[in-house]
Amino acid sequence: MANFAGFIKDSSAKDIDFQILDKMASARQVPSKFQTKHLESAFFAAHNLHFCESADASMLIAIDGQILNLASVQNALIEKGYQVTQGNIAQIIQALWSLYGPLMLEHLDGDFALALWDLHSQTLLLARDRMGQKPLFWGVFGKETVFASSLTSMLAHPEVPKRIDPTGLHRYLTLDCVPAPNSIFQGIKKVPPGAYVLIKQGNVTEGRYHDLVFSQQTAVDNFSEASALIWQALLQSTKDHLQTWPSDSLGLLLSGGIDSSAVLVALLQQTDAMSVKTFTLGFNDASFDESSHAQMVSSFLGTKHQTLQLDGMQALQSLRRIVQTADQPLADSSLIPTYALMSFARQHVTKVFSGDGGDEFFYGYPTFSIDRLGQMASYFPLLSRQILPKLVTLLPASEGNMSTRFKAERFVRGLKYPRYHRHFAWLGSFAPDSDVLSPEFKTATSSPYPDVDFWAANLESWPPMKALSVLYARLYLAEVVLTKVDMSSKGTGLEVSAPLLNQNVVDLALSMPVRWSISGSTTKKLLRRMLRGRLPDSILDRPKKGFGAPMAHWFRTDLKPLLMDHLTTSRLVKEGFFNAKVVNQMIDAHMSYKADYRKELYSLLFFEMWLSRWVL
Repeated sequence: MANFAGFIKDSSAKDIDFQILDKMASARQVPSKFQTKHLESAFFAAHNLHFCESADASMLIAIDGQILNLASVQNALIEKGYQVTQGNIAQIIQALWSLYGPLMLEHLDGDFALALWDLHSQTLLLARDRMGQKPLFWGVFGKETVFASSLTSMLAHPEVPKRIDPTGLHRYLTLDCVPAPNSIFQGIKKVPPGAYVLIKQGNVTEGRYHDLVFSQQTAVDNFSEASALIWQALLQSTKDHLQTWPSDSLGLLLSGGIDSSAVLVALLQQTDAMSVKTFTLGFNDASFDESSHAQMVSSFLGTKHQTLQLDGMQALQSLRRIVQTADQPLADSSLIPTYALMSFARQHVTKVFSGDGGDEFFYGYPTFSIDRLGQMASYFPLLSRQILPKLVTLLPASEGNMSTRFKAERFVRGLKYPRYHRHFAWLGSFAPDSDVLSPEFKTATSSPYPDVDFWAANLESWPPMKALSVLYARLYLAEVVLTKVDMSSKGTGLEVSAPLLNQNVVDLALSMPVRWSISGSTTKKLLRRMLRGRLPDSILDRPKKGFGAPMAHWFRTDLKPLLMDHLTTSRLVKEGFFNAKVVNQMIDAHMSYKADYRKELYSLLFFEMWLSRWVL
């Protein structure tokens, strides 16, 4: 893993600075060796550090992740008269910087966090890839600017305080994450996807180099041509990713659903099936288990397939390991099976493909399907706010995946909010007006979901469903899904590539009419059409199950001691973050099968485990 960290100061170097740099670099406990370098006031440490010195410039460049289009960028520079050595990242970046400044980022494609120090102009550039696959944190503390591709390294700097931000904690509870540009800590900021931070002689400029774009002009005239165009884009994306791939280590995380299966089919157009190893998870609870579908896809395509059966005790072990490396809280319980599966795959390969991105840009989530129903119900406030909530409580609590009561409670909870807010009320663990926070940590906000408002402000002219796709991409894909993948990747040492997040694939998806992707309860129509004849109809026609884990059951069995140990009344009162009475009521209701608080309890448990590991 190519983590990096560093800081810029306004005074000459001292011995203590190099000790701080070493501490920041080693904080992630990554097995690969890191390099350190300083240029006057700039101190860099990285596992992928590039140094470029010429007659008119000295430059430090650190990259976490990969740039996929280096070859094409290099060729373009050569045509402009630049002398660039084959594959020399430092020379390529330096040439781009001299040509375009921070807008050089428009010419780079991949999944990366990047830090660049230009000694000549005394300028620091921090940037994050378009979709937010790699995190990047920064902050100004006194007279020092500190930055790192992980919060762990940030916190290792003595000037960076470990103070929980009340608004960050509220965001965590309502959105399951703390979206950029904020973080869970006061003073530490996160670079948003497709954005950069430029710091020159103490002046800070925050800007964007990329936005998701909607076009009224569809790339093609009919549905069949559209699916063919998406297929060609996916093939090219897979090919681009393969150029950076270890030849003897082809792997893929296979759920048996549309997205990962699509990536696998595209991959097998360019390599032999027997050279590809596929991995999936199995559960004893059939409502969560997709292993038979994954096995069907693998058998049909001929890959080397392996299944990990995950039980409660293995989940407990995985959760304990996750917290040892997870540098920020994340209230998504699918982190547990994701980590377990990636740890299992890492025993066989060093890098895998995933199907991330398909649900956001091809409308795969069930919440997209019920958007219209939510709109209709909101026109009847007596029904949606008084009658339906009472009826829902009559349904029996169930431990199954997406049980009737779980879905009904989520649906009803969102009805009191406007359209865009409603979706995140459906997704998040707690409602914005929940009493779970202690009075001392409750914060007044101008909106229940200010982050949704922030992104939606630029989408006023977009069709609502297209705007929802972007909101999911910015606030759920980037901040929850890809954070989960990055945490698991860094925790297991397994690199992950997501071809569906290629810019050309995303642009094409956004340019297509919504009706070509979703109608009624049928989702991902374009992808299904694209794969028709390439996969069995039984795979293409089955409904989405979702990648989850039986947390409701595990909290009553294997994870109960862990839950009770971390959510004791004395502990909650001492810390002062949460209302102990409300938490106890949720635990009692869940344990007695009177309610299903799997999401809420996981959110609280993970925060408390993370807090113990990194802050207290």
